[in-house]
Formats: sequence, C-alpha cells, structure tokens
Amino acid sequence: MRLDTLGLEAFVAIAEAGRFQKAAESLHITQTALTRRLQNLEALLGVKLVERTTRSVALTRVGLDFLPQVRRTLSELGNALTEIHNTGRAQRGDIVIACVPTAGVQYLPRLIQTYSARYPANRVKILDHASSGVADAVLRREAEFGINIGGPHHPELVSIPLLEDRFVLICRDDHPLAQRKTVLWRQLASFPLIFAGEVSGNRPLLDIALGARHVTLQAHYEVQRSSTAVGLVAEGIAAAVVPSLAIQKGAYPRIKVLTLTDPVISRSLVLLSRPTAQLSPAAQALYDMIRKQARSA
Repeated sequence: MRLDTLGLEAFVAIAEAGRFQKAAESLHITQTALTRRLQNLEALLGVKLVERTTRSVALTRVGLDFLPQVRRTLSELGNALTEIHNTGRAQRGDIVIACVPTAGVQYLPRLIQTYSARYPANRVKILDHASSGVADAVLRREAEFGINIGGPHHPELVSIPLLEDRFVLICRDDHPLAQRKTVLWRQLASFPLIFAGEVSGNRPLLDIALGARHVTLQAHYEVQRSSTAVGLVAEGIAAAVVPSLAIQKGAYPRIKVLTLTDPVISRSLVLLSRPTAQLSPAAQALYDMIRKQARSA
C-alpha cells in the first residue's frame, strides 16, 4: 500500500483544528482540496476517519485510534527528510579517511579542528597507515580519500600536491650535536642513528638522495613509524632522521631539531583519491577544505 502523506497531513490538520475551513487554512489549500485529500485517504484505507455534520467535525473510533500512529509516522518521516537534507549539505555524516602517521601529528589536526567547528555533527574516522596502506585503503574503498607520500602511485588513483615536508635531525639536548642549528648529512656518519626501516615510505627517498651524494650513515636502529623514533630520541637512545611534521611542538622539551643540508631532502604529501569516486557530501567538504588550504599555503 502506498503512503498517502497528503491525506495523512489533511487528517491530522482536521483533527487538530476541529473545522475543515481552519484545517485548510493551516495547510494553505482550499477547503475543497482538503476534503478531496481526506476522501482519497479514506478510500485507500477502506474506513471512515471523520464524521462531519453541518455543525461539527469529530473523529470516528477508528480515526481516534489512528491519529497517534499518523502523528508518529509524519514525525519520523520529517526527521528522516531533515537528516538526509543535512547530509546533502555536509552537515551530517560519517567520514573515513586514510593518512600516513606523520600527517596526523601536525598537519591533519588543524584541519580537523576547523572542519569539526563547521560541521560538529560529523564523525571522522582516520586510518593511519604506512604509505602503501593508505593507497590500498583508498583503492579498496575503505577510505574515501587519503593523505600520502608523493611518488609513483596506482594508475587508478590521482594525487594533488599538498606540501613539502623536509627531513630533519632530532636529538636530545645532551647529544654532542645538540648545540648546533644546522648539520651536513655527511657529518652524521660517525654517529649511531635511528633511521626509517625498509617498509617505511620515507626510506626510498632517503636512500636515493644520499646514495647520489655517496653519503653512508650508521643506521643502528630502524623503525617503521617516526613516532617511535621520537620516543627513542627522548630517552637518549640516539639521534634520528625524521620528517619535520613528525615533531609535535612542546611535546618533548628536551628534543632539539636540527636542519639537515647538503643536500636538502624533503618529501611531498599528496591528497590521494579515485578519479571516479563520488565522495559523500561530508567527505567532499573536508576534501575541498584540504585542497583550499594547500592552494593558499
């Protein structure tokens, strides 16, 4: 059986107004149109809902029992329409995005804070993966889009440059290099270092750039996440080479950040998505916000 919303609205208006003319005015229709809507509803249901005389309007026993159900149905329908409308305006929705872990330390939090202030009802799930995991999550549609390390990517993905993230040296304030502001890469050769492991997307960038300069470093410790390297440095294990975004300002007061030169090595962060993807309105709003921020940087 089809849902006759116009008939249901007419029935509720009549029940609440007690008069056909007043009910018609509340719906901004003619009394004739109101009568027709009620008659169509009663014909659809096969029962009389309203008793009408020259002096009064009253609900039948069936009408009285039916009224609370109609009110509830119209209320639920109105709520559903409001929710889908807000979803279309990006005011309501759940988002899943993927990103490399360092993007979640400094870069992404500021954007999420702005986004959440604008769309407080939206929930954001962040999958922090290694670079290969970010691409896989977007390809498998586990994430609507991702923030990844730039470079060759799957042909079914497109990337938009976001920013350049320079590699730096971090050490504790009691390290022999702690009083410097700038260090040459080759000056690190005599120090044990914490370095990106083979699985890390940072490792190929460093190996290629340093290999071209014939710089060999002592990677005594290998980690897959820069956050692990930061924790080890804070305990005085060794100095570490990490992307600058891996350092959360003020989190480790004893850690010093040194600029690495000759050569300057950096990586690019990109916005990764499927070219044919239809992002949800909530995700599209965040995607556009990230793009806008990148263009203005």
